[in-house]
Amino acid sequence: MTLADMMEILGILLTAGLVAGLLAGMLGVGGGIVLVPAFLLILDATGYQGADAMQMAIATSLATIIVTSLRSLHAHWKRGAVDMDLLKRLALPVCLAAVGGMVLAQVARSSHLMAVFGVLGSAVGAWMLLGPGVARQDARLPRPPVLSAYAALFGGLSALIGIGGGSFFVPFLTWNGRSSHQAVATSAGIGVLIAAPAVLGFLVVPTPNDAPPFTVGQVSIVAAVIVVCATMLTAPLGARLAHLINAALLKRIFGGFLVLTAGKMLVSAILSF
Repeated sequence: MTLADMMEILGILLTAGLVAGLLAGMLGVGGGIVLVPAFLLILDATGYQGADAMQMAIATSLATIIVTSLRSLHAHWKRGAVDMDLLKRLALPVCLAAVGGMVLAQVARSSHLMAVFGVLGSAVGAWMLLGPGVARQDARLPRPPVLSAYAALFGGLSALIGIGGGSFFVPFLTWNGRSSHQAVATSAGIGVLIAAPAVLGFLVVPTPNDAPPFTVGQVSIVAAVIVVCATMLTAPLGARLAHLINAALLKRIFGGFLVLTAGKMLVSAILSF
């Protein structure tokens, strides 16, 4: 690999990290919507053609989400927007489901994971972009058993495709009566609950023989560190922007971004079959 190739890879990682940090703070997502495609691009650029490329991208994305979401959560918590009681109620089902999503990722083909990423992300993005701008009248969260079931479903799917959960939890919480700002803030905490247990699992699986240097399990440590350094700079800025932008506009921005990025992943998955 030439110096020019290395600089190009570094540029991609830093750009993806800066954007992911901004999105984490502003939209309550962990940045996986940006990072999973970016890590796939990096693996291809380094010549890695393994069958578990998508799993490695997912694992590395989730590793960065731990730090990014913690940074975003702290910024929102200082503004009093995080529902800590709700986070405590969701902790167990989300963590258990995240481990289940990690296990399922081990037996799925990369192309299948890409397709799931594309379909789910595009559907949620379209709903956010075109759906109602306000919550239902007198909306409130479901009772605990139903709420736990939703939390487990969203947590498992998020771990399966390497995202922080905001893509599911932000629309779910807003639809059930929470303000966009509170939904974004609380989803940042949920991202930690998803990423931490899943990453522990990804770290202990066997490392592919031809994986890039400094890969532990399916996590690229070097790529994760570079991205985290970038996200730490922009996550607080994103949190400040979230409290300055109109809630309806924030929802549309989130939806449009999801449609673009997830749609691209879906096209790539279809072409790979």
